Amino acid sequence: MAELLLELLSEEIPARMQTRAAEDLKRLVGDGLKGTGLEFANARAFATPRRLALVIEGLPIECPDISEERRGPRVGAPEKAVQGFLKSAGLESLDQAEKRDTGKGEFWFAVVTKTGGPTAATLPSIVDAAVKALPWPKSMKWGSGTQTWVRPLQSIVALFDGKVLDGGIELGGNMAPVRFGDTTRGHRFLSKGQIKVSTFADYRARLMAAHVMLDAEERKSLILSQSHRLCREAQVTLRSDEGLLEEVTGLVEWPVPMLGTIDPQFMGVPPEVLTVSMKTHLRVFTTGAADGSFANRFVMVANNMAPDGGRTIVDGNERVLRARLADAKFFWDQDRKTTLEDRVPALNGIVFHAKLGSQAERVMRIETLAERIAPHVPGADAGQAILAAHLCKADLVSGMVGEFPELQGVMGRYYALEEKLPNAVADAIGDHYAPVGPNDRCPGAPLSIVLALADKLDTLTSFWSIGEKPTGSRDPFALRRAALGVIRIVVENNIRLPLRKFFAADDLMAFFAERLKVQVREQGVRHDVVDAVFALGGEDDLVRLLARVQAVQSFLATEDGNNLLTAYGRAANIVRVEERKDKSLASRIQGAPDQALLVQEEERSLHAQLAELSLGERMQREDFVAAMGELAGLRGPIDAFFEKVTVNVAGDDRLRLNRLKLLNQIRATVDQVADFSKIEG
Repeated sequence: MAELLLELLSEEIPARMQTRAAEDLKRLVGDGLKGTGLEFANARAFATPRRLALVIEGLPIECPDISEERRGPRVGAPEKAVQGFLKSAGLESLDQAEKRDTGKGEFWFAVVTKTGGPTAATLPSIVDAAVKALPWPKSMKWGSGTQTWVRPLQSIVALFDGKVLDGGIELGGNMAPVRFGDTTRGHRFLSKGQIKVSTFADYRARLMAAHVMLDAEERKSLILSQSHRLCREAQVTLRSDEGLLEEVTGLVEWPVPMLGTIDPQFMGVPPEVLTVSMKTHLRVFTTGAADGSFANRFVMVANNMAPDGGRTIVDGNERVLRARLADAKFFWDQDRKTTLEDRVPALNGIVFHAKLGSQAERVMRIETLAERIAPHVPGADAGQAILAAHLCKADLVSGMVGEFPELQGVMGRYYALEEKLPNAVADAIGDHYAPVGPNDRCPGAPLSIVLALADKLDTLTSFWSIGEKPTGSRDPFALRRAALGVIRIVVENNIRLPLRKFFAADDLMAFFAERLKVQVREQGVRHDVVDAVFALGGEDDLVRLLARVQAVQSFLATEDGNNLLTAYGRAANIVRVEERKDKSLASRIQGAPDQALLVQEEERSLHAQLAELSLGERMQREDFVAAMGELAGLRGPIDAFFEKVTVNVAGDDRLRLNRLKLLNQIRATVDQVADFSKIEG
């Protein structure tokens, strides 16, 4: 068994493309190998700013023989079709083919065997196809070449069993091909000359000696450990940012974290502004003080080891940072000269959607919704809710949000606090976009809950009204996210919000049902139980609905629940079968059975048990657990009924109809809690 080592050295690959490209390279080469019958033990892919690398272990030295079966024309087909089949299969006559009956007639079949050869002779074409098929989000041509790639290719290491493969990658035009070789280069600044390699272990070790850390996870680990050390020494804490860490890891081959200082004149700017500016423009990490406040130190990650210990690099970053933060401070100072109220008229000039009007018109809709939602949220003041809704989009026309759109809402809160508006109003403005994603925090303050719900319900009802609904994977207006946001806010804060008061569309309620199933699936809630409760219709209080779902699911997990489900299914199936036979039966078996016709003790006992139930009262009190306990009491009488009583009694239609009424009563009683016909099993 042998090893294939592949490295594609190029100009700098964008950080966001590296991980996907390495995986795509592994997939494409792996698929190419399997397509030729070559199996392997393991494949690993790596990426740095300048290279993609792949090592595949456990490849055979020789390719195996491959047999391929081809079906030809029907027996008796025209001679022209037969000759075409023979030619394509490499056969001289039909004597070399097989005649088989496929069940749809007799056809000619050929078994074509391809003789294997040296694996080294097969690999160049596989590598060439994989390199050219890499699906870059953006690619380019260079020189006079016609081949596209993410950045200009400089060299290719292609070794199999320690030997260089024949061939290379053609670039087209009058560009010379990039030949396969056994040499690479180390770090752009910390290494000189070419490096000759033989195996993956040798390649990795020589790169490390040339200041290239091949494994992204190793670079990430070093960045974190060194950054935390620097922060401890400076008595600050590193603020976590996984997205930034991934990006920075893709920008350096030899990471060297360094600590810089923010100029004191900028420390009065909101920390969110400083964070966004520093992350966007310099890709640096922020820090926190012991009390949790924003600290004046930051961590940068250089791709170089400076002879002066990094002082020049730090000074350069601090100088660039001062210029960037000066811009942010300018926006902060200028924006505070205009109140949020004075900015509201400018929202008329911002189109929300061509069919839904401007942001100003949207604000009016949100105000109306906030006023209607407030009474359902304990502690929410309707007047403050209307004020917060009126001002919630005003920061969209501020200079700061124009520069950093991700700060919308955040800046509105700061401007509201600067104007001495009530803290609850300011916080509601800052929170009204939340939660943005599944890991985002959920608003918890009463006014914040009202405004966040109003914003999301307006999004849903507005786009629903113009027919812009999600289809398949397409959801350009993030309506699924809005619905999930509503569900999280309502459920996590135990808000008793009757959703149907805010929209009339049944399909929008069904949309919420689907999103609710997605939301609770990770909590171990069964989707069929959610369906069973929703199927009752009219339920739009998500808190009450989930309480009922949890009670039903807990009940079904017990022996009583499982047995009752079986008995319910038996009763419901008998009734359904009879209803299909007689279309008028459904109306004739409504209501209570005639007690005078309950002739057997088992049916009298079951009828008495059903009559004693107080499900309606318990459901009204939302005591779903107690309701399940009452249903459990039906198990014995139902079991006894089915053991001793014949429903479709011959020769006595009155008795048969009465017993079907009793079975229908079982179905109707249990269905007060949930439509058990929706329960799987």
